[in-house]
Amino acid sequence: MQPKDLAKKLFSEKFNRTSELNVYAPGRVNIIGEHTDYNDGFVMPCAINYGTAVSGAKRDDHTFCVYAADLDQFDCFRLDRPIEQNPSEKWTGYVRGVVKFILECCPEFTQGADLVISGNVPLSSGLSSSASLEVAVGKFCQQLGELPLSNTDIALIGQKAENKFVGANCGNMDQLISALGQQDHLLMIDCRSLETKATPVPHNIAVMIVNSHVKHDLVTGEYNTRRQQCEAAAKFFGVKALRDVSIQQFKEKEAELTALDGEAAKRARHVVTENQRVLDAVDALNQGDISRLGELMGQSHDSMRDDFEITTPEIDYLVELAQQVIGKSGGARMTGGGFGGCIVAVAPVEKVEEVRKIIADNYQKRTGIKEDFYVCTASQGVHLC
Repeated sequence: MQPKDLAKKLFSEKFNRTSELNVYAPGRVNIIGEHTDYNDGFVMPCAINYGTAVSGAKRDDHTFCVYAADLDQFDCFRLDRPIEQNPSEKWTGYVRGVVKFILECCPEFTQGADLVISGNVPLSSGLSSSASLEVAVGKFCQQLGELPLSNTDIALIGQKAENKFVGANCGNMDQLISALGQQDHLLMIDCRSLETKATPVPHNIAVMIVNSHVKHDLVTGEYNTRRQQCEAAAKFFGVKALRDVSIQQFKEKEAELTALDGEAAKRARHVVTENQRVLDAVDALNQGDISRLGELMGQSHDSMRDDFEITTPEIDYLVELAQQVIGKSGGARMTGGGFGGCIVAVAPVEKVEEVRKIIADNYQKRTGIKEDFYVCTASQGVHLC
């Protein structure tokens, strides 16, 4: 059963009444532009046809009573008291954090509700289950209280919840694409100005996602370390963020930065070149040049492996297998925060079964892990359902 239907059904079962408000927010896959968002750079994701549904109804008090269908767990907290962490269950931080920061923006929001959350974005896969949850809860609150918040506002509140409440220093890409995604389009996002540019996905092109089932958890260590290294590099260049460093400027000072901090230099090289790759990818797509897009995706993966050092042997192997089939007709790369999760591949529709087969025949044999394979469609952002 799809999350939208399951959330409504479970709401009736758990709360003995019919839901009055139903919201859905998609997960996302990033086609190109990794770890550039928190460097004020460019990204090009699309919302996907996997996401999080929230169904609920008003209460006559100030309590939020939340049931997480996937975990079979309840969490209740009050809006008229300080909202604190529930240390025993991580998932509650995403919900509580969003509500807390909505209250900061809109202190008049005190309307309690019962709600059910159901999702089908694979957890810890790099497809942004957390952002999908944050944006769905934010939209639910906005509709419930008729609050003067745009979908962009909701996305930024979701990011703030993840940064300040959950403790992962993510950028704003995941929440923005979940809030602003467009059907059948990739969305180039300028993570500094928040301007977006929709680019249509050619009708004969498939977006494939392969879950390596190597789990990652961005709250612990490595993600935040990468962010600190990027900030150190920006400080070295005397700029607000690495977005402000051109490839030419980087090359001029690369040796000096490498002597000072070799790791920061490698991280900066990835971000500076990745920003340019996103801009080049938009041009390639607008010209219908999927071969060029694939080339850029390959360069992006190599940069994540060698300079940002966030891939794993399993992820590298999946990319290698997909690329064997796709050749110059598209591309494949790691997608998401890294250290596991998924790869994304873009190729003509007629290549899908061949890609699926080469991975099914080889990945588990080599790694001992069974992959999951999804064919995705670029989908609409958060909406009522």
